[in-house]
Amino acid sequence: MLASDQVDELICLVAGMDRPQIVDHFTAYNASFPLDFSDEFLTTVSLEKLRHIFVALCLQQQRFPETLTACA
Repeated sequence: MLASDQVDELICLVAGMDRPQIVDHFTAYNASFPLDFSDEFLTTVSLEKLRHIFVALCLQQQRFPETLTACA
């Protein structure tokens, strides 16, 4: 389970991502279930929704993505 400070860090990091970064993280994330977002979805849904979905994914999986670096 993620600690509250880890959740804060995750939100901070994801908030600073642009669309290409978020899409890369979706592609690299090793979830316990398949992530089958279409390219059309990833390019047309709002960036804010993509960020929200990625944070929700991390929270559901109960782990911080290995590919994120610390928030400044």
